Amino acid sequence: MQMIPPQPPPTWDHSPDDIIALAKEIIDKDRVLRDGIGVLVPDNCTFESVFLPLAGAEAHVESIKEPLTFYKNVSASKELRDAANVAESLFSDYEIESSMRVDVFRAKVAAEKNLKASKRREMLSAEEQRLVEMMILDGTRAGLDLPENTRVELTGLKKELSQICLEFMKHFNEEDGKIMFTAEELKGVPDDVVSGYTKHAKGSVDVYYVTYKTPDIFPIFKFAESPETRRKAHEGYESRLEVNTPLLDKALYLRRRIAAILGYKTWADYVTEVKMVKSAKNAEDFLDDLERKLQPVATKERTVLLAMKEAEHKQLGLPFDGEFYAWDYRYYDRKYVQQKLDLDSSLVAEYFPVAEVVQAILKIYQDLLGVRFEEITSDSRWHPDAQHFAVWKEDASDNSGFIGYCYLDLYPRAAKFPHAGVWSLKSGHHIPGGGYSYPVTAMVANVAKSTPGKPALMRHESVVTFFHEMGHAFHGLLSRTRFSRFHGTNVAWDFVEAPSKMLENWCWEPKVLKKMSSHYKTKEPLPPELVSKIAKSRFVNVGLFYLRQLFFSKFDLRVHTDLGENTDYTSLWNSLIESVSLLKTGKPCPGHGNFGHIMGGYDAGYYGYTYSLVFAMDMYATVFKADPLDPNCGKRYCDTILCPGGSRDALDLLTDFLGRPPNNEAFLEALFGAAPV
Repeated sequence: MQMIPPQPPPTWDHSPDDIIALAKEIIDKDRVLRDGIGVLVPDNCTFESVFLPLAGAEAHVESIKEPLTFYKNVSASKELRDAANVAESLFSDYEIESSMRVDVFRAKVAAEKNLKASKRREMLSAEEQRLVEMMILDGTRAGLDLPENTRVELTGLKKELSQICLEFMKHFNEEDGKIMFTAEELKGVPDDVVSGYTKHAKGSVDVYYVTYKTPDIFPIFKFAESPETRRKAHEGYESRLEVNTPLLDKALYLRRRIAAILGYKTWADYVTEVKMVKSAKNAEDFLDDLERKLQPVATKERTVLLAMKEAEHKQLGLPFDGEFYAWDYRYYDRKYVQQKLDLDSSLVAEYFPVAEVVQAILKIYQDLLGVRFEEITSDSRWHPDAQHFAVWKEDASDNSGFIGYCYLDLYPRAAKFPHAGVWSLKSGHHIPGGGYSYPVTAMVANVAKSTPGKPALMRHESVVTFFHEMGHAFHGLLSRTRFSRFHGTNVAWDFVEAPSKMLENWCWEPKVLKKMSSHYKTKEPLPPELVSKIAKSRFVNVGLFYLRQLFFSKFDLRVHTDLGENTDYTSLWNSLIESVSLLKTGKPCPGHGNFGHIMGGYDAGYYGYTYSLVFAMDMYATVFKADPLDPNCGKRYCDTILCPGGSRDALDLLTDFLGRPPNNEAFLEALFGAAPV
């Protein structure tokens, strides 16, 4: 008999009018609360009268806002998506308005002063003290110590920037372009992939319409034998959101102005100040040093792949110009692995049917972290594809063992968020007066759907992505903090990827691969020889792979440290592909219009994916490598990394987990085979 959770799940039966009305209602209520705090006389400003109600208000607004605005990422209804975008705009403008309230900031400052004067600050818990520190820092970084006319200008710039980012991401989510190919042009692309494309007769020839969704377009990059097909697909994919390029231009201009008003040389300096890396220069130095180490390795890899291309072009009678293009990389990387390791990625995918893999990965996480998932089928959801689970402690016997709710929405559809990600729909936090508000997370992906001949299958890289994203979901589920602003992934933004990056290691471990695989016909796990080949393929062409990651990071930092206003960002994008990734671009394409990260929260922060890998490799090698499925290690991970969320500095969490300060030795050894390089 299923236990009844102590907190009901969110409902998903809103109308467009409901979404907008609820957004306005919660904003009005929050404004009234802040009005009350803003008129407090200094002597009446205390932790209980200022910081606690503000923390409670943050949690309450978030619990309404996040589910309402989530519709824009997943709803099949244009009306609901549009309403969610309106609500997002309302919330965004209100958050800027709230952050610029001098009266509330003065109440915070007075409360902090009173705490120090009365010696009460030392009596606060560590998390309460951190709340005070962070709320004061919010006001300082918002520019509330500036003259009134400057604050008015700053507020206007922030609101304009927010609206531009929202418009950019709306285009990103709702992009629905298609590109057309004949069967001949698609030669080499697996039949099960082609059978999933929409086919139409064009005169006497059948043509296939391919979307730019990952399960559709990426197999063309990896398998299409025709370099002309790959070029056409690459240029279409890179140019699919050219409409966003003027929005990015404007956003960068506004960020430069905001940073200057706040007294920072660049936007990157402003952003990195509160991250682990501490400065834009430190981030640039990290990337430059890694690029220096990777370039010789990648140059050798490129030479080998270019020789493969030359041999294939000679065999097929195709012209060869001595260049290795951006649309050649995935194709020859895949061929190299297939030829040198005799590893066929399509064969591997047969061992990863989606339905079985999802359950297997959930089981691995459940056993490792001491939890259990119970599917709920009787409640409302935003789409029939979405699955809903109640999450409990493994040994729960009553509702005190409840952890939270988790949604999975895995299959592509029109106007859905096009990649993979996790949303915190509700953060966990203590409720004033007693009780706990439990977290709700949603994992959204776009794995391939079933075809007439085969069930939905995951390629190994999709398995890695799913495992990674579920790491974020568990960070949100298993964190246990008093205040919502510290819950789960609310950590330093260049640490947030470290737990999930660490968990990717499981997807290369033989004993784990065996547990998560089941051939769609025979139900047998991956045979030992395939497991061995997968493990060996992990760091094949590692130089080229990580230089591509550095390309994104360097573009991000370059545009956010650029002081000029006339930079041609299309030219910069393509020149960095060539200089950093070592790939020829051909026709310059506006690929930066697709770079959703720097308009969706990772601005001047994309370096964090690689930066956090240093910590991820250290955590894995030090604690989990000996036995990645050891539940004792899982408990240690829960207690010291996941549970505290952002209530403590990330460096302190790492030091506790590792038993020493973190270092980069495991990272360098994984990439280069020796440490240090």
